[in-house]
Amino acid sequence: QMKRALRSLSIPLERLHIMKGHMMEDMCKGLSRQTHEQAKVRMLPTYIGSTPNGTEKGNFLVVELCQNQVRTVLVTLYGDGNMSPQMMYKIFEMPEGIMQGEGEALFDFIARCVTQFLDETVSSDTRSSEERLPLGFVFPFSCRQTQLNKAELLSWSKGFSCSGVVGKDVVQLLQSAINKQEMGANGTNGTNGGHWLSPWSRKSSQSVPGQLCHVEVVALMNDTVGTMMTCSMEGRPCEVAIVADKGSNCCFMAEAYLVETTEETSGRMCVNTEWGCFGDDGSLNDIFTPYDECVDEESSNPGVKRFEKMVGTLYLGEIVRHALIALTAERALFTGTDAAVLKEKGMFTMQHVLDIINNEDGITEVRRILEVLGLQPSERDCGRVQQICRAVMGRAATLHATGLAAILSYMCQTRDMEMLMVNVGVEGELFTGYPRFEEILLSVSRLLSPECMPTLLPSRDGSGRGAAMVTAVALRLEAQRREVNEVLAPLRLTRADLEKVQALMREEMERGLCKETNASASVRMLPTYVSHTPDGTERGDFLALDLGGTNFRVLVVHVTEEGISMSSEIYIIPAAIMQGTGVGLFDHIMDCIIDFQIKQNLVTQMLPLGFTFSFPCQQVGLDKALLLTWTKGFSASGCVGQDVVQMLRDAAKRKQHLGMQVVALVNDTVGTMMACGYDDPKCEIGLIVGTGTNACYMEEMRNVGTVEGDEGRMCINMEWGAFGDNGCLDHLFTHFDKVVDESTINPGKQRFEKLISGMYLGEIVRQILIVMTERQLLFQGRPCPKLQTKDIFKTKFLSTIELNGLALRQIRAILNELELDASFEDSVLMREVCQTVSLRAAQLCAAGLAAVVEKMRENRGLDQLSVTVGVDGTLYKLHPGFSHNLQQTLKDLAPNCDVSFLLSEDGSGKGAALVAAVASRAAN
Repeated sequence: QMKRALRSLSIPLERLHIMKGHMMEDMCKGLSRQTHEQAKVRMLPTYIGSTPNGTEKGNFLVVELCQNQVRTVLVTLYGDGNMSPQMMYKIFEMPEGIMQGEGEALFDFIARCVTQFLDETVSSDTRSSEERLPLGFVFPFSCRQTQLNKAELLSWSKGFSCSGVVGKDVVQLLQSAINKQEMGANGTNGTNGGHWLSPWSRKSSQSVPGQLCHVEVVALMNDTVGTMMTCSMEGRPCEVAIVADKGSNCCFMAEAYLVETTEETSGRMCVNTEWGCFGDDGSLNDIFTPYDECVDEESSNPGVKRFEKMVGTLYLGEIVRHALIALTAERALFTGTDAAVLKEKGMFTMQHVLDIINNEDGITEVRRILEVLGLQPSERDCGRVQQICRAVMGRAATLHATGLAAILSYMCQTRDMEMLMVNVGVEGELFTGYPRFEEILLSVSRLLSPECMPTLLPSRDGSGRGAAMVTAVALRLEAQRREVNEVLAPLRLTRADLEKVQALMREEMERGLCKETNASASVRMLPTYVSHTPDGTERGDFLALDLGGTNFRVLVVHVTEEGISMSSEIYIIPAAIMQGTGVGLFDHIMDCIIDFQIKQNLVTQMLPLGFTFSFPCQQVGLDKALLLTWTKGFSASGCVGQDVVQMLRDAAKRKQHLGMQVVALVNDTVGTMMACGYDDPKCEIGLIVGTGTNACYMEEMRNVGTVEGDEGRMCINMEWGAFGDNGCLDHLFTHFDKVVDESTINPGKQRFEKLISGMYLGEIVRQILIVMTERQLLFQGRPCPKLQTKDIFKTKFLSTIELNGLALRQIRAILNELELDASFEDSVLMREVCQTVSLRAAQLCAAGLAAVVEKMRENRGLDQLSVTVGVDGTLYKLHPGFSHNLQQTLKDLAPNCDVSFLLSEDGSGKGAALVAAVASRAAN
């Protein structure tokens, strides 16, 4: 019988692995919005997203509701890394019956404790300005929290059952009770005025200017979270905490985007697992012993919190008692003596269990304890009772270790780490009283999760110090949030701002189309002489040359009945050639075209060539275009004002190359529209959002005042990057935009492009980060010389940092690559800055596009326009949120237009060849 009893209390390693897996499954269930209600491991968000960073300072009051006491603590932090906080305590015993009485009476009692504590610890001779005294409330019961200072009680436990509290916001109940105390104080004692002095002990030899403080509950947490924050002091972050006490629980820092029950997606959030209910679905039935069943049946909540009833110190004495009853009935214990005393519930306490197993002096002490309880044990009885006590305690420690292993493995997996090293705060009677608890916790968790290396940190000062830290961190983050909002406010556009941009764009479009005002319009609205999109009858081989940045491509495009096939090669333009002479630039391009035709065996053929030239030109014919200005870092001399097609033909003559005939010059935006038009006849708009930005669309010829003729349509190259160069967007330009603009090679030019395109967003972000560092919002205010380096922050980093679900560790890795020593908080803020800048870019782009589609709709006299936009550019294609934000804003600003977006497959190459093909068809 004895062996059977001991075997039932020990759990094999394979079974622990299964249990760990079940707990991880239940954790995921608890975090998912769909399955949260069914999960037994509740995974409640705490709205705590940061651990202390050592800069917290000020006075903080803590109220902790304990088993039958109210504990008040006053903590003063000095911003010195929290190495030496000053603390004062007072413990108030709860009156008889208050734990089962009315909720109002409980909260009134807590409020009176606060008043009395402050009256006793505050010097009354320094009452000055009225300021709030922040209070952190440690409330060790299961709550549904919706903010740091808003939490509904889900259920009482640990002997509490006050009426009128379940389902109510306990923060509000405590605040109301405190406010009521204030009112009472106002009525009875004019000197107190319902406010309390900023806490400073009369006993303290130091003196601090006192301040009149209004007590405000700013944070609620349970004791587990308090423990984690207590252990986060002294410069070592603690990200997990276990309380192994009368009840049992664990909390940990989870990736915020996985906590689907909240709106928060960036950074981390502390999750309170409430793992005491694990197994309430029956998953622990096979290891639930008959002794556990008896304890459960006799409890105030049968069938609930089954895991806690196997591990909580409130129940361990009872499990031992029922094991002893069963063994006595089986005549394995106390034979021939009266053991009726074992029938009394609660006679065998946790303290008895601890005294029995911690006794080194053989069985003499065990006998004494059992005799005091009214039993007459034999020597064998003493040994067996000790064995049962050790088995029950060992099992409790092992089950805690299994729960910890589930959490550590989950953290390791969701952070995408090969090895997790983490600090675990531990507190509670089981941890402090049972010497083997720590050893079992570490050894079993390492067996179950060998990829995790936890370090246990014993909690000092219970949860009180941690609650002060939560409160202090909350205030630090609140102040930081106000400042961050202040910095980013100018970049956050309202609907009215966007409607104004749309109206201004429409005005500038009209001015650009009108012959009289075209010269002074910031949106040039250049005619392209492209009047048709492909109709499907084009056939033949066509060359395309795509020049739009530091790389350029030469292509051959084969157009057959079956469709289009292409070959291409990329060539590089060195910076010296980009900024050298025009002759040198076009000679280099010609050399590359000849190289390509030789490789493709095309030297003997005279092929029509479409030339994609992605710079502002005044086109005076399909194959004649005058360069207006260089952009994108080009500044080759002798080109502005010249016909670039002629410059290419002249270079061919110099090289004596006859294998091509330039038939059309197109910019990349028109090419994009044409390439998509081959696949979708409704595509009548081209949009580029990449290194630069531009748009084109099919305008009615009757509206194009700069070209003769009123019949049909013509594609207009808007050159909208220069929108705002006349000052009409100055109201949107922030300090950051101005700094970026001044550092470019064309200050005051391409203003719209500098708010939107990939070439500039990284620089805007860098300027914001510089200001945030100066204001001590980033890198804890440490100077960051690397941030002063121009163009260090590439726009591709924005795309990576904003990827949803990208672990903060990966963001930190990006930042460390840039030699920026970023904390997790820094990473969260960094992501917010990137999101703000890219959202503004997408919204401004949408406002411009809204002006275009609305004009097309009105031109055609339609109630509803259905049109496709052919779109290209790395920002649009690769940024995780840009396209969605653009489309949503466009839908909002132009509700009468049904706009589809078609990603261009090689617009500037295929598109240019198709323009050449359409031109050849027309010529033939």
